[in-house]
Amino acid sequence: MTIPFIRPRRLRVSAGVRTLVRETELSAADFVFPLFIVPGQGIKKEIASMPGIYHLSPDMAVKLAEEAYAAGIPAVIVFGLPEYKDEQGSSAWDAASPVQEAIRQIKKALPGLVVVSDVCLCEYTSHGHCGMLNGEKIDNDSTLPLLAQTALSHAEAGADIVAPSDMMDGRVLAIREKLDEHGFQDVAIMSYSVKYASAYYGPFREAADSAPQFGDRRSYQMDPANAREAIREAALDVAEGADMLMVKPALAYLDVVRQIRDNFDLPLVVYNVSGEYAMVKAAAAKGWIDEKRIVLETLLGMKRAGADIIITYHALDAARWLQEK
Repeated sequence: MTIPFIRPRRLRVSAGVRTLVRETELSAADFVFPLFIVPGQGIKKEIASMPGIYHLSPDMAVKLAEEAYAAGIPAVIVFGLPEYKDEQGSSAWDAASPVQEAIRQIKKALPGLVVVSDVCLCEYTSHGHCGMLNGEKIDNDSTLPLLAQTALSHAEAGADIVAPSDMMDGRVLAIREKLDEHGFQDVAIMSYSVKYASAYYGPFREAADSAPQFGDRRSYQMDPANAREAIREAALDVAEGADMLMVKPALAYLDVVRQIRDNFDLPLVVYNVSGEYAMVKAAAAKGWIDEKRIVLETLLGMKRAGADIIITYHALDAARWLQEK
């Protein structure tokens, strides 16, 4: 029997044919744009390690959110730099803190824009860790009520989705119970289910002033060597009531993204983190890469690996580039 001469190139011969058979599509509707909120008014200060990303006072955050919404980006995620820090991180649930004020202002100006709030304590504690301390160890169980109170304060301000990023055991259940007790059954939980102890977070820690004052976060964030553990972590969050799962970082963990996608049917989020962003920006500034093509190919790869939603600092640029295609 003669083996037929197969010509896969037939399906690549023109732009029209390639579009017709394309398996994965990327659009601005896939993106969530991060905003870093600081106290004050009229503040828009570029973050040195993340060109094109800014520290924003709540009023200026509204303006950038308006720009994102007009570009077709359906959601923003807010992070905060508070006016004060203490051992507990009590400014995290202070209704007058910048994040809560930004949420209120954004939702008033743009009720159709989805506002996601990051729920963690590292930006708010004087020691920079994501939970309460017992000596120099993180006390998991005493941290849970504080995370739940923080999530509640965000929901009260108007957040549509809360996103716990602390990696404490049991925090999804604690947050779900607290929200439900106070009538916020419709506020969703986007859990940072699979968050690795990664070197890719460096620029973020400058942006959020959240570097730990001692030690590191390896006792609660995941070992980069582990993939099966990611399945266990995600399964626990599903059981506790998470509405969406996240893998962070994205680029070096696309194999994990695919495993989570194949094992769970909840919406899957990836975080295209600050180090991934900064490397592209640095190389592009040197003229070493085509920034537009690199960014869109990277984001497409995340979508192809199984992501439904991509948190990315490239969101505004990528939305514009996709319109140009």
